Amino acid sequence: MRRATAVSASVLTVGALFVLAPVGVTPKGCGDLSGGRLCIEGPIGGTGRFTTWYVQHEDRPATAVRLGYQRKDHRIVAFPGWFGTQHTRGGRAELGGTLDTAPGECVRGLLEHQDKTYVTQWRCS
Repeated sequence: MRRATAVSASVLTVGALFVLAPVGVTPKGCGDLSGGRLCIEGPIGGTGRFTTWYVQHEDRPATAVRLGYQRKDHRIVAFPGWFGTQHTRGGRAELGGTLDTAPGECVRGLLEHQDKTYVTQWRCS
């Protein structure tokens, strides 16, 4: 009986690991930075609103960040486009605008802080 209990406990433990594993996965369109997470969201393949946001890790002072996007297709990687600059409030900054993207295009979020630029993973249609 003890062996059956030990096997059941082991199976439950392994099962819990598989359930918890995806928690650390970075969401599509996001990038994990040392000071927080940067994300972009919007409809690729037409005209729509795109939003770039940055969420700071806890215990970080408010700071000014420049938020924007970059696009690419099978031919070129475009220059950055900027939505503007905003101070983090409550650990978050968010800006957006309307973009007209083509099918097959990719977009990624940009953050500029103290003359350094940080990017998310590419989101493609």
